[in-house]
Amino acid sequence: MLKTSTTLGAPTRRGFMAGAAAGGVALGLGLGGRAQAATPKKGGTLRVGYTQGSTSDSMDPATYANDFMFAISYGVFSTLVEVAPDGSAKGDLAESYEATPDARVWTFRLRDDATFSDGKTIKAADVISSIRHHMGPDSKSGVKPLLEQIKDIRADGEKVVIFELEDGNADFPYVFNDYHLTIRQDVDGKIDPESRIGTGGYVIDDFEPGVRVELTRRDDYWKEGRAHFDKVVLLKVGDPAARMNALMTGEVDLIDRPDLKTIHLLKRNRNVKIHTQNGTLHYTMPMHTTTAPFDDVNVRMALKHAIDREAIVQKVLKGYGTVGNDQPIASSMPYYNADLEQHSYDPDKAKHYLSKAGLSTLDVSLHTADAAFNGAVDASVLFAEAAKSAGININVTREPNDGYWSNVWLQKPFACAYWGGRPTPDLMFSAGYAAGADWNDTKWDNARFNELLLTARSELDQELRAEMYGEMQQICATDGGALIPAFGQYVSAMSTKVQMPEEISEMWDLDSVRFIERWWMA
Repeated sequence: MLKTSTTLGAPTRRGFMAGAAAGGVALGLGLGGRAQAATPKKGGTLRVGYTQGSTSDSMDPATYANDFMFAISYGVFSTLVEVAPDGSAKGDLAESYEATPDARVWTFRLRDDATFSDGKTIKAADVISSIRHHMGPDSKSGVKPLLEQIKDIRADGEKVVIFELEDGNADFPYVFNDYHLTIRQDVDGKIDPESRIGTGGYVIDDFEPGVRVELTRRDDYWKEGRAHFDKVVLLKVGDPAARMNALMTGEVDLIDRPDLKTIHLLKRNRNVKIHTQNGTLHYTMPMHTTTAPFDDVNVRMALKHAIDREAIVQKVLKGYGTVGNDQPIASSMPYYNADLEQHSYDPDKAKHYLSKAGLSTLDVSLHTADAAFNGAVDASVLFAEAAKSAGININVTREPNDGYWSNVWLQKPFACAYWGGRPTPDLMFSAGYAAGADWNDTKWDNARFNELLLTARSELDQELRAEMYGEMQQICATDGGALIPAFGQYVSAMSTKVQMPEEISEMWDLDSVRFIERWWMA
């Protein structure tokens, strides 16, 4: 079995994969990184104006569905692993992990010094109960599909957790970075899903769902070099103009998703800086493939050729992005298929596909709100204008921002959404495209795709794996129900007093939503 010293830190993802393919993996997981731009210091209050947040939000980790709750999850609780800036899976609560040569049995060793905010030490039973909370026939957790591969979970003493999988999975540790899978305390084989006791750097002082949360730093936090703010206040400020005004007037120190149409106003303020991240962010318009007319692949292809992707990138994203191609794997991710034919705006081709569907015209409603993504309403209107040339009439239905993710997404047959992506193709496909996945927002079920998903997950030959993931991207683009017009840069704005490490994780916005623990005030 290949061994990696804990003093050397976690290997890169490429190195990890090579080791797994070689037969057996054992990894020591350091928390260190490269040199930072400045030395972090303790103190200060960070006030954040967030786009998302819903009055229906709950502390139950199985229900998390917006950035407001993701931030709380990572600030108050901890995961087994975290994705580092270099893309590797490094330790959070896990001190190390190792796999059998076929990557079917994974053993995680927990840290001895990790404690909950009530002083109790993390134990294997806490991990097992926390993971099982998202499993089983009654679970509605968004991460449930990623856990169905687990055949058995068991403890080996108080500090070792063993996962036995149905088949090998070389990417398995990345599952435990998911914001749903933060660890709670075990109580007689279960967790209290509403518990606020976590192993993270902060405790909750006040929580008003979809309104605000106040956090205070733990004085006894076990992780060195993290959790620098004395206090953090998260505020739901859904209106883009109000959010930007709050930053310019000093009412908040950080906002996500500034209005790109007026971002030039922020750039004029000497006390404000704009931060951009490349990553896996993509904007989608999911069609329910089980609902007419979207159950006809020709209708789906007609719509994919009736949208002007370049116009959306330039006019809506203001250049902060690139055109999408109706599959969710970003060019920065492993196994990206660069050979796919690009779907482009072509009204004649759209008409051709309508004809194949037996139609000369098409009338559909597109449900949208800027809660779906910054500029979603404008993008929907642009889509409707472009589609007219193909004989397609799109009725743009603007929905309320509050409750969008519970009342519109997954509910309406044609809507706007966004995905922050995942660190590996397997995780992305499993969460949003696998048949039966709770977050399969197109209700898509393609037999060949589902077969490849299982086969690729356990394939340790990297060339074969690349071929499989390449074919899966092709199937998504030509058969899937997700219209993906663009990949976007993550854009945020903040006071010049807000500081961050030189290298941050770009998988999701705001240092993969771990900014509460990793950033500090000058």
